[in-house]
Amino acid sequence: MNNNDNWEEDEEDDEEDMEFSRNYFLAKELTSSVKKSKHKITDIDVVDEQELRDASLQIQPKHENEIAVLIDSYTSMYPEWLLSLRCGFALLMYGFGSKKALIEDFASTTLTEYSVVVINGYLQAINLKQVLIALAELLCDQLKAKRKVSGRQPFNTQSMEDLLTFLYEAEVEDTDSFVCVVIHNIDGPGLRDSETQQYLARLASCTHIRIVASIDHVNAPLFWDKNMAHTQFNWCWYHVPTFAPYKVEGMFYPLILAHGSASQSVKTAAIVLQSLTPNAQSVFKVLAEYQISHPDEGMPISDLYSVCRERFLVSNQVTLNSHLTEFKDHELVKTKRQSDGQDCLHIPLTTDALQKVLLEIS
Repeated sequence: MNNNDNWEEDEEDDEEDMEFSRNYFLAKELTSSVKKSKHKITDIDVVDEQELRDASLQIQPKHENEIAVLIDSYTSMYPEWLLSLRCGFALLMYGFGSKKALIEDFASTTLTEYSVVVINGYLQAINLKQVLIALAELLCDQLKAKRKVSGRQPFNTQSMEDLLTFLYEAEVEDTDSFVCVVIHNIDGPGLRDSETQQYLARLASCTHIRIVASIDHVNAPLFWDKNMAHTQFNWCWYHVPTFAPYKVEGMFYPLILAHGSASQSVKTAAIVLQSLTPNAQSVFKVLAEYQISHPDEGMPISDLYSVCRERFLVSNQVTLNSHLTEFKDHELVKTKRQSDGQDCLHIPLTTDALQKVLLEIS
């Protein structure tokens, strides 16, 4: 190849570069001349949130028969899931659709011999310490039955570290005995910070604690390092797409194309209560009826316990506390300190709204 050939090639490259530059600036000029839209997202005519939710409920489900067959196939796996728990594994359910009903069915039909504590991770805020206190009290009751524990400092005055230490060191004779912690949406907004995940991982490593959890976010596994996933949680993964709508979970997220209404709080409270156990609903009714009769004062916790015990709704204070924790997590009930220093319970709804809630859940 001679020098003339090299010069011709360089000239061709320069022409290509110049052509590219001309096309680039021409495209920029054309783009800037296009009329931009003046529409804004605030110009969207939003509708009432309850109206939008009601419309979404009218959507007819599809492939019901196929989904029923799919759910039946999961039901046949219940013995395998129970065996995994007995072998020391934790269960992690993933796949498209809400797993809430599936996990609760598994717990109510297969875990009848074990104590079960539920954490609703889809809530905006979770009181994890209250969960640890409830677990510690359950294990303590088992130890007292075996006469293996003496008087100790009340659990509600202990730190998170002390509670985890007690749960880790608790010695129960029956090696097959454990308390199951059901966590709906362990990747939910109230649980996804690093510190909470560390606490849950340490809880899962306790000998007499088993975790059954669900995840929905594609990046949820990034919460855990190798030690947390394989040693502390010791996950056993199950792909269980249910294609079920996220009805309960979605109630706590505002709809983009809707604004709230006065009736929305009533509907939200009713839907949450309907997702709870009949006993929890009855306890709420006792509190609601008291507030309707005494609109200007809260109900003392001791009075609520006395009434619930008389009606055989709870057998001990621990059971009542677990219901109250669930109410507080769902923001159905708040605690008020009276002038005499006594803690009283109050439902943040008007009397009319309370009456409507009672009608809804009846």
